[in-house]
Amino acid sequence: MLSESCVCVCVCVCSPEDYFTHGSEDTENSKLRFRNCQTLWEKMKADTELLQDELNRKILDSLLAFIRKSVSTFQRGTDDWASRMRAHEIPTAALVLGVNVPDHDMTFQCLSDQLQQSVTPFVVSVQATECAGQSCRVLERLMGTSVSVGNEEEPEQRSTNVNQKRVHCSLITLCNWYKTVTKVCTASGTASKKRTSVGKDMQQHPPIVVIFKDLEAFNSRVLQDFILICSRYVEQLPLMFVFGIATSPSTIQHMLPHSVSSLLGIELFQSLSCTQHLASVIDKVILNSQFPFKPSGKVLQVLVSIFLYHDFSVRNFIKGLQLALLEHFHSQPLSVLCCKKEAALVHATELSHRDVERLQQLPSFMRYVEEQGPQEQVELLTSDDHVKEVCQKLLKDLHKYHKNYYPILRCLHILTSSLPKYPLGKQIRELHISCLEKNVWENEEYASAMQLLRMMAKDELTSALQMCAEILKPGKTTKMRAALLQLDNLLTLLEMKKSRRTKKMSPFEILRDQALEFIDSLVRSHLAPPESQPLYEVCYYSSSAVLRRHLNATPRTSIQTALSNPYHYLKDGTVSNAAPDICIVYKLHLECGRLINLYDWLEAYATVVSAAEGMDPDSADFGKVDELKHARFIQAVSELEFLGFIKSTKQKTDHVSRLTWGGC
Repeated sequence: MLSESCVCVCVCVCSPEDYFTHGSEDTENSKLRFRNCQTLWEKMKADTELLQDELNRKILDSLLAFIRKSVSTFQRGTDDWASRMRAHEIPTAALVLGVNVPDHDMTFQCLSDQLQQSVTPFVVSVQATECAGQSCRVLERLMGTSVSVGNEEEPEQRSTNVNQKRVHCSLITLCNWYKTVTKVCTASGTASKKRTSVGKDMQQHPPIVVIFKDLEAFNSRVLQDFILICSRYVEQLPLMFVFGIATSPSTIQHMLPHSVSSLLGIELFQSLSCTQHLASVIDKVILNSQFPFKPSGKVLQVLVSIFLYHDFSVRNFIKGLQLALLEHFHSQPLSVLCCKKEAALVHATELSHRDVERLQQLPSFMRYVEEQGPQEQVELLTSDDHVKEVCQKLLKDLHKYHKNYYPILRCLHILTSSLPKYPLGKQIRELHISCLEKNVWENEEYASAMQLLRMMAKDELTSALQMCAEILKPGKTTKMRAALLQLDNLLTLLEMKKSRRTKKMSPFEILRDQALEFIDSLVRSHLAPPESQPLYEVCYYSSSAVLRRHLNATPRTSIQTALSNPYHYLKDGTVSNAAPDICIVYKLHLECGRLINLYDWLEAYATVVSAAEGMDPDSADFGKVDELKHARFIQAVSELEFLGFIKSTKQKTDHVSRLTWGGC
């Protein structure tokens, strides 16, 4: 929904629908834009969550298999478990997730849910912030889980037992609790109810899985002690650890000495890299003709730059994309046409006169009008009905443009991504941005790529063109079908052993040139920038500066703006004319040197406050320091010190040191 936290900065004082309709002359248009925006928002969210599940499925399945395999030894009996665990090894999965830390919560939540659904109800997650009371945290959360498994106790008894176990926090308590709970669960028939999903034996002794979400942030000494204690109880408890690692598996060696790490039976699991995950999201959401909203090249560059140079978070990248979606539908009244083809055509026939005027003012539509004959120009500028008919045609053409654009983009990427030095970009997003900015065939890199492609061997070129043919097969437009037919003919000629010979060029060289000329013609026909298409403004969001201002945090600039010009933020009419005390103190400190005399500062503050309060300059009380002003001044100075603008100094007791540059 549009009320999620990622856009609360924009809609914090009103509901999402009010955000669209507030101050709008055309309420129906605003409501329709809101509904379209909400539909696309939910589709984007659902698609990305589904993609996240698909990308995590392989590694999560491997983790589940490892945990099932490890616990199966314990199920065969205590003797077998003890013989295998003679060295007190605890099965440990080292899950390397990468540096995109904001994305890890979703992965761990998915892992925890799958473990609880199919393996064990005893799953607990701990973070480094809980390191001090780690053992108690584990026990408390497991006790809560046990209450939900065994339903024989009364609510009053459950709460009493939990409180008692929190007081007696030890692994012995956990052992006794585990034996009691597993016996109760088996006796009550809980195991038989889930026998089809996880098996009878596994339910009799489900493992206890402890997930350490951020291993690098844990206190190594506390972690060592916890592992040493747990290793003494592996014969009684089927304990298992999952280490969430952001950097490298060698972190375990750096944090744990050999005497401790040898107590762990570690198996390594490597997740998909964040850049591969980002490529999948871009391919699913952006490089898709079925999704009508499109970020411009500059907007996409802003989002990718924040991803690469800030936190590598795909989750935050999606939030930025959602913010761009919201801003587009809020700022562009004609975004009412940004939806599926059928709905867009219906909306085009229902445009109001005001919407038609907006349509006529679009730069792309004005260029289209200038290209028409005199009579057609008159019709387009005077007849609303004719404009609506033309709008339907142009929207159809825009949808065809996208259906032809993305297959040819993928074909060009396949041909050029493996070339030396990646002249057009190894990632398809780089090639896409180049195509959005200007005619890609006018780039020097494009000419270099074509020269390198003319040096390709027969097998390499044939393989690349076959991949292009597979990309073009799903295409349903007439031009894509014609391109596929011509490409198939070229492949048939390339694969023939015998062909007509010439003196100057070999048969393969002739066919290679023909194939590359054909690819070049497709590029020039279908990879023109979206600005060349009439009504592209309906689907494309290009306000990169607005998006950058929302996403790039600049706290220092914001603080200085607030202190220098508080009414930039305080735009409420109920605010008094007098500036806040901290702003007055801040401006006065700008007039001082490196050391500021507190008494002189106080007197200057009292004078400014007296003037702001409208006191008579000739009165005896003007600029007088009373107890109230003194207290307000002390509070303002304390706030300024907290923000880091000043600090106390030992040079002079009645002075403070200024920490910002500049003076009188």
